[in-house]
Amino acid sequence: KRKLKQFVRDPRCEIRVDFDFASTIAACANSPRNGQAGTWILPPMQAAYTAMHHAGMAHSVEVWEENQLVGGLYCTAIGQAVFGESMFARQSDASKIALAALVAFCQQSGIVQIDCQQNTRHLASLGAAEVPRTDFCRAVAAASALPALKWDFHKGVLRALL
Repeated sequence: KRKLKQFVRDPRCEIRVDFDFASTIAACANSPRNGQAGTWILPPMQAAYTAMHHAGMAHSVEVWEENQLVGGLYCTAIGQAVFGESMFARQSDASKIALAALVAFCQQSGIVQIDCQQNTRHLASLGAAEVPRTDFCRAVAAASALPALKWDFHKGVLRALL
């Protein structure tokens, strides 16, 4: 919360949604990860997600400081079912701020579940929890049948998390 408060108060910092999807997915692909020798986000995957982005089904949540992209994530959305794909940080806690922005946007929009795909200590520390497969499938089916949202974000949305 301390970091979020600093971010919200700093006029040099902003969240941008879908501003630079290509740079966001490229940064995710090129971010080294502990315990991993490479990435699954190869050029054909980047092209597929970019096509989904152009179709309105993939989105980037970007953390900018002084007009520099310092962190972010990309996700897919089918109707109102949201699936986190990957995140990166060039600056400490920037990916956490991007995730917090996604959570705030989802809360404001009435989305009750974000699929994080991996059960990691990092995500658990931010409040993620596993759900039984049947509950997950039921929630995805219901959310994906809803109309897609307009992916619009303003910094004030983060205040709801503070």
